[in-house]
Amino acid sequence: MFAANRRRPTRQEVRQRLEDSVGRLRSSALPIVQCALAAGLAWWVAKDLVGHSQPFFAPIAAVVSLGLSLGARMRRSVELVCGVTVGIGVGDLIVSLIGSGPWQIALVVMMAMGTAVAINSGPIFSMQAGNSAVLVATLLPPGDAGGVDRMVDALVGGLMGIAVVALVPTHPVRRARRNAAEILATASEVLRKVETGLVENNPKPIEEALRQARATQPAIDAMRSHLKGGREISRISPLYWNSRKRLAVLTAAADPIDHAMRNIRVLARRALTLVRDDEILDPRLVNRFVEVADAVDVLREMVLAEPGEQPDQAEAARVLRSVAKKMDPELVADAGVSATVVFAQMRSLIVDLLQTAGLKRISAIATLPPTVEHPAYEPEN
Repeated sequence: MFAANRRRPTRQEVRQRLEDSVGRLRSSALPIVQCALAAGLAWWVAKDLVGHSQPFFAPIAAVVSLGLSLGARMRRSVELVCGVTVGIGVGDLIVSLIGSGPWQIALVVMMAMGTAVAINSGPIFSMQAGNSAVLVATLLPPGDAGGVDRMVDALVGGLMGIAVVALVPTHPVRRARRNAAEILATASEVLRKVETGLVENNPKPIEEALRQARATQPAIDAMRSHLKGGREISRISPLYWNSRKRLAVLTAAADPIDHAMRNIRVLARRALTLVRDDEILDPRLVNRFVEVADAVDVLREMVLAEPGEQPDQAEAARVLRSVAKKMDPELVADAGVSATVVFAQMRSLIVDLLQTAGLKRISAIATLPPTVEHPAYEPEN
């Protein structure tokens, strides 16, 4: 009965699911290839070169150290090797003394994970210590393959993971650049929807814009993760040593982009309050929303541009300065509270965007017309 009442997905929904699946597979294709290569290489090195008969931990260490996430792989490799070392050491010691069984397994896991947590707070460290201890206490009890051999296998796996990242690297900038461009595209769209709601005195476009702005946090987190992974790749892969300068520019823009989205969320919330309260906003200030959105579009093109292409940081800053000069306090003379907050948030947003274009904060603030009451006031990010 329940199956009969279940709604069948529409063609559009099926197509969307397929597109999402293909998109996930495309974004994870290279990490999957890296894991597969590292696992095969780790087994070959540990078995044929080092001479271990069953180097079980080598391919596991290679896969876990890489994973599908592109950030902090070096840290994962170190934590994994250390975790395996602790787990094997504790497991070998305890199982050799008291044997293997249900309560012995519980004790081994507790001791191994407790030791790992006491040494380091990394989650991979403690989890790998527990996993290794379980394997020692069950499938691979102490015997011909000693703990030292297993530790060597884990080290081989971690090193093979790093080698694969160096020789078959992801581009250190491209993924983070796409994330940044996605965030800026959303920022522009949100500002335009807020402007539409203000012009029409209609809260619905602003409500939709606010939901859209709040949904950008995963993209911001992904951008930071890819920047972290990009820094690792630019250090260990000779193929991308020349990308460090460009990566540094994008890394410097990460915080201002994050702060800009936070200010846009506050701006949208206050604009929503303004419309619901039927408060009047100067039409010139309403026009600033579209002008800032246009400037954000230039920033997005700047982020996606290859070195030497336009628009560059100077062009993006020029466009933003032209908007900043129009943010004169007279726009909110004798205005209500919500209008004043919208004005202040818009100024703060422009400062964030100018920093995204490469200006220092003090220089960005200096582009704005001074206010009498608070000549250097900018809301906290």
